[in-house]
Amino acid sequence: MGAQLVSIACVKIARIHMKVIALVGCPNVGKSTLFNRLTKTRDALVADFPGLTRDRKYGRALFDGREYIVIDTGGIADDKEQPADLTERMTGQALQAIAESDLVLFMVDAKAGLMPGDLQVADYIRKAGKPCAVVANKIDGLNPDYAGSDFYALGLGEVHQIAAAHGRGVNVLIEDVIAPVLREEGPLDSDLPDEEEEESRSPFAKPVSAWEQGYEFLDNVPADKTGGGFDWHAFREKQRADIQQRLGRDAEGAAVADAKAQAEPEVPFADLPIKFALIGKPNVGKSTLTNRMLGEDRVVVADLPGTTRDSIYIPLERDEHKYIVIDTAGVRRRRKINLAIEKFSVVKTLKAIEDCNVAILVIDAHEGLSDQDLSLLSFIIDSGRSLVIAVNKWDGLTPEYKDELRRELDRRLGFVDFARVHFISALHGTGVGNLFDSIDEAYKSATTRHSSSTLNRILAAAVQEHEPPVSGGRRIKLKYAHAGGYNPPRIVIHGNKVSKMPDAYRRYLINTFRKSLKIMGTPVILEFREGSNPYADQKPAQKRLTQSKLREQRREAQTQRRYARAAAKQQKQTAKAVAKGRKDGMVLTRGQAKSQRSY
Repeated sequence: MGAQLVSIACVKIARIHMKVIALVGCPNVGKSTLFNRLTKTRDALVADFPGLTRDRKYGRALFDGREYIVIDTGGIADDKEQPADLTERMTGQALQAIAESDLVLFMVDAKAGLMPGDLQVADYIRKAGKPCAVVANKIDGLNPDYAGSDFYALGLGEVHQIAAAHGRGVNVLIEDVIAPVLREEGPLDSDLPDEEEEESRSPFAKPVSAWEQGYEFLDNVPADKTGGGFDWHAFREKQRADIQQRLGRDAEGAAVADAKAQAEPEVPFADLPIKFALIGKPNVGKSTLTNRMLGEDRVVVADLPGTTRDSIYIPLERDEHKYIVIDTAGVRRRRKINLAIEKFSVVKTLKAIEDCNVAILVIDAHEGLSDQDLSLLSFIIDSGRSLVIAVNKWDGLTPEYKDELRRELDRRLGFVDFARVHFISALHGTGVGNLFDSIDEAYKSATTRHSSSTLNRILAAAVQEHEPPVSGGRRIKLKYAHAGGYNPPRIVIHGNKVSKMPDAYRRYLINTFRKSLKIMGTPVILEFREGSNPYADQKPAQKRLTQSKLREQRREAQTQRRYARAAAKQQKQTAKAVAKGRKDGMVLTRGQAKSQRSY
C-alpha cells in the first residue's frame, strides 16, 4: 500500500483498557436487536430475516460510568441458500470477534429451542476458552419457569432469559453478567463511597462521559481498535487528558498557553479522523478495497452482489494520519430492488454519504460508467461531500479498451472536473495507496478557511479580467465577497442585480476561485446576495423602458395631440358660428350652429 500500518499486535495489547463483549449465535436469534439495546443506537439493521448481519460491527456502550465495546456478528450456521464460501467467511468473522472479546454472550432462540447449530457454536466457544454466558432471547409469551431450560444441555452454565425487542431482562443481564466483567478494571461509579463520588465529580476530575462531549458528528462511529491498527481508545484518552490539563492549570500556565494559542492558531479538525465512504453499485469491489486499505480481512468479501448489507465504520491509521473507513452496501436501481431489507441498506448507504467527509465513488471498469453511477454521483454532489472517483478492476483490460474508457469518462464526467480519477485494482493493490493522497487533498480543500481579503482580491481580479454581463440595460455589479461556510466551501458575493447572474459567468467565478485557492476534490458553492433599496418606500421605483417602448409612447402622444388640436379647432369654429348668429338677431343653439356650419 506504499506505507506501513501500525502493528495490530501492539493495538491488541492495549485493549486491556476497555472490555469487549461479543454477541454470537445462530442466525435470527436477536443479536443485532440486543446490540442496539446495549449501545442505545439504531446502528445495526434489524429485521425478521435470517442471515441479515454478515460483517462484525463494533459499537460503544456506557454503563455506570464505564465504557465497553459490543461486537455484533453474523450467524454461525450452515445455510443452503447462500454459497458455502460466504458462510465460511461469516463464521470467520464471528470467530475473530470471539478471539478479541473478554466475554462472549451466546444468544439462543427460546421459542425455537435447542438447534443443531447451537451445539456447533458451543463447540467454537469451548475451543476459544473465553468466558461465556448463555442468553435465551424471545421469551415473551413463554412460561418463565420453562423458557430456555433446553439450553442447560450445552454445559455452559446459567441461562439468562431476556426479550431484547422489548427490553425485558436486559438490565438484569447487564447487572449480573456484564457489570462483573467491567469491575475487573476497577469499581464502578455506584461502587464508590459518597466522598470519593463527590471528589470524582469535581471540575478537576476526568469527566465520565467526556467522549460524548464535543464529538456529535462521531456518535455512530464504533470503537474498533483493531481495524487498520488504530487505537480509538488511546485517542479518546488523550483527548480526556488534554481536557483535564486545561481545567487544572494555574493562572500563569493559562496565560502562557493562551499566548501560545494566539501566536500559533490551531487548524480546525486537525486532530480528528477523516471519514471517507466507499460508494457504488453492488459487486464493484467496495469490500475488497476496504480490506486492501486495512491490510486485513476485516469485512466479508464474496463474488456475490449484495454481500454487504450494512454500513461498517472501521478506524484506520496510515502515515500518522487517522481515518475512518465506511464500507457501504451497493445501491441498485429502484425498480430492481425487491427485498425490503435491501431498501434499508440503501437508506444506510445514503446516510453514510451525508455522514462522511469524503465520498469515494467506485466504478467497475468492466461495465463502464452507468446511469446508476451518475445518480449516485448527483446525490454526492447535492450532499456537498468531497469526491474521489476510483475505477476498479483496471487490471487485465486491453490497452484499446482502457483508452476508450478514458475517453468516455472525460466526456461524461466533465461536470465534475474537480474530482481526482484513479484507476486501481483492489484485488492486487495497484494504485490504492494514491487514494489517500486525494482523500487528504479533498478534505483539506473542504475544511480550509479563507479570509475575506483573499476572496475580495480574487473577485476583483476576476471582474477586471472579465466583467459581468449586462442585464436589462444595466451591467451586473459585484461589490465584495466573504466566506459563508466550509465543508463544502461556501463563498457569499454581494452586489447589484446578482439575481440575473447567468450560469456561464457563475461557472467562470467558481473556476477562478478554485484555481486561485487551489481547491481540489470538493464542490465550491457560490451564494449571491443583493441588498435592499433603502429608498424603496420614499419614491416610486423607476422603470427603465426599451427604445421600442419609447417610440411607441411618442407615437401615441403625437396621435393624442392631433386629436386635441382637431377638437380645439372644432370648438373654436362652433363658438364663431354662435357669435355670428347672435349678431344677426338669430338665436342658435350650439347644435344648430354646428349643423349650420356643416353646410
